Amino acid sequence: MKTNEVTFSGMCASGFLMLLVFFLMVAGAVCSFVFLMEPGMMAIGITLGVLLSLLSLVMLGGFIMVEPNEARVIMFFGKYEGTFTRNGFYWVNPFNTATKIPLKARNLDAAPIKVNDKTGNPILIGLVMVWKVRDTYKVMFNIDNDVNAKEGVVTNAAGRMKTYENFVKIQADAALRRIAGEYAYDNIESHDEVTLRSSGDEVQRRLEAEISASLEIAGIEVIEARISHLAYAPEIAAVMLRRQQADAILSARHKIVEGAVGMVKMALDKLGEDGVVELDEERKAAMVSNLLVVLCADEAAQPVVNTGTLHQ
Repeated sequence: MKTNEVTFSGMCASGFLMLLVFFLMVAGAVCSFVFLMEPGMMAIGITLGVLLSLLSLVMLGGFIMVEPNEARVIMFFGKYEGTFTRNGFYWVNPFNTATKIPLKARNLDAAPIKVNDKTGNPILIGLVMVWKVRDTYKVMFNIDNDVNAKEGVVTNAAGRMKTYENFVKIQADAALRRIAGEYAYDNIESHDEVTLRSSGDEVQRRLEAEISASLEIAGIEVIEARISHLAYAPEIAAVMLRRQQADAILSARHKIVEGAVGMVKMALDKLGEDGVVELDEERKAAMVSNLLVVLCADEAAQPVVNTGTLHQ
């Protein structure tokens, strides 16, 4: 019993050649009814005409036309015979059923869903995915079409693809929820941690692997999968925005103070090396205080001119 896609190797002929044979058989049937109606020949004419007419009708069921990026799953009374992928116009055994399976790439734009990240914060996350059918046997026989069959929408290729798209959407949604729960939305304190917001490439590879594993049973290949929407849920968005602003302010203050201390140290060292002025510890402390106020203040400092001596 076949469990994977195989190439159809049964009876196959050129569709144009068999179309010519079909027209010849139709012409033969017409001639039988017209020219063999003489006495003594009527029985032969009717029999031959009916036989050629029936054969012509049976032949019509064997014509198939396969477009690029399209396949036909060939079955003989419920038995899988193979997958026909050669492009063109052909004729196969008319007692075979040839089911059309599109192989073109398709998009899935999943609407944002609300999930909890690794830290328990509710977030909105969406997905965009590109997929296509890779194994026609699995996609044909491993996905249940009973639900859509009851609605009468799987009688053609469009209805069948609707079933596949629904299967892909459910599996992609489940994989996205798993991935979102394994990573935090963001972590400002630790820049080395893998997060949804800062580690796009790694999260994308992990997401593609999860979805591919889920769709393997259906013979569907994931070409690309990436996060298309990522944000905090509305109920905590304002709070998390204030937190991010506070973290940004603290980080900026840290940089400012670190730079100011370096500049003050450089100024004191330069004054001492060049012998411009000698300051005791008290004056150095006053100078450090004044410089830090000037360098770290939010507003521009107001200069004060000392008209006395150094110690007044």
